[in-house]
Amino acid sequence: MSAGIGNTLGKGSMEATTTSPTIRVEIYNQTYNIRSDGDTEYIIQLAEFVDGRMREISSGTLTVDSLKVAILAALHIADELHRLKHVHEQADSQLASRSAECAELLDRLLKVRSTVEAEQSGAGKLSLG
Repeated sequence: MSAGIGNTLGKGSMEATTTSPTIRVEIYNQTYNIRSDGDTEYIIQLAEFVDGRMREISSGTLTVDSLKVAILAALHIADELHRLKHVHEQADSQLASRSAECAELLDRLLKVRSTVEAEQSGAGKLSLG
């Protein structure tokens, strides 16, 4: 998970050996105590997301093995993550391309402006006599 979630994830009660608070969550009818220095509400939301995904998976399969359900849920979550990363990379690429186009257009406009200003200042210096 994130850097804010410690490696301590277990069933039952747990004594805090650090100053990180313990957050009690339920995932797929199992209670877990998670020590984390991260945002409590965020940790709870993550647990609810995993619980929801596991329940969604279990309702569509015949398996009752919670480990298999957890692995299938993890695969679905990993698939979603990788698809979103791909979409994000494509958007970044398009943004970089458009940014380069805008920079090129701006350079052209500035060159034209410099040329026009130079021509105008040169025309103002003309005199007869």
